[in-house]
Amino acid sequence: MTRSHPWRLADAHDAPFPPAETALREPDGLLAVGGDLAPVRLLNAYAGGVFPWFSDGQPLLWWSPDPRMVFRTDGVHLSSRFRRSLRASPWVVRADTCFPAVIAACAGSFRPGQDGTWITDGMRDAYVALHRMGHAHSVEVFDGERLVGGIYGVAIGQMFFGESMFSAASGGSKVALAALARRLTQWGWPLIDAQVENDHLLSMGAEHWPRERFLALVREQVRMDAAAGSWTTAFGEMAAAALASQEF
Repeated sequence: MTRSHPWRLADAHDAPFPPAETALREPDGLLAVGGDLAPVRLLNAYAGGVFPWFSDGQPLLWWSPDPRMVFRTDGVHLSSRFRRSLRASPWVVRADTCFPAVIAACAGSFRPGQDGTWITDGMRDAYVALHRMGHAHSVEVFDGERLVGGIYGVAIGQMFFGESMFSAASGGSKVALAALARRLTQWGWPLIDAQVENDHLLSMGAEHWPRERFLALVREQVRMDAAAGSWTTAFGEMAAAALASQEF
């Protein structure tokens, strides 16, 4: 049956989400309204293929669009020109060394066609809490001591759900995403959730997956064994120049 309005979430932090397959067709993917950003609710949402997306002044809105924008971790594309520019790059990439700075930079980034940010103070606090629990991670690009790009998202099992990325220098977000994808490929993680379409993601190799296909893989991957915790040591330090090669 096609629904004409979203579900209203129960107040309990651990109340289950309705099946993502019952999301509205218009607006595309709106599944539920209400609830809160408690860690257990956020983790339940992502494990079910659902994410929060709302602005100040709106109620909490939860989404699962169809189709879903994703990256295969071995399918992130950097143009030949950009890879050539990386060969002499002094940038280095690390993980989980300055998560609050990355999410703050994402919240402050200008995006064409966007008035303000959906990364509200409450959202920032919620993801910092998930980071302290070892479920939210940032990948950070440095030029010396300067943070020039980054990406953050949520990891459950062996599935990474990307949330936002930023550039403080040209190409910073590209390097962050490509470095994340390369490391996840090496770890055997197959997919990065990119949520919704934009031209930048498409230019880097993002794909449209039917929601049914996406959910089937997510439900497998979140059950895979992967301990929560900091990625700083496991990720190590990666030279951006290493991304000049197409080999993953």
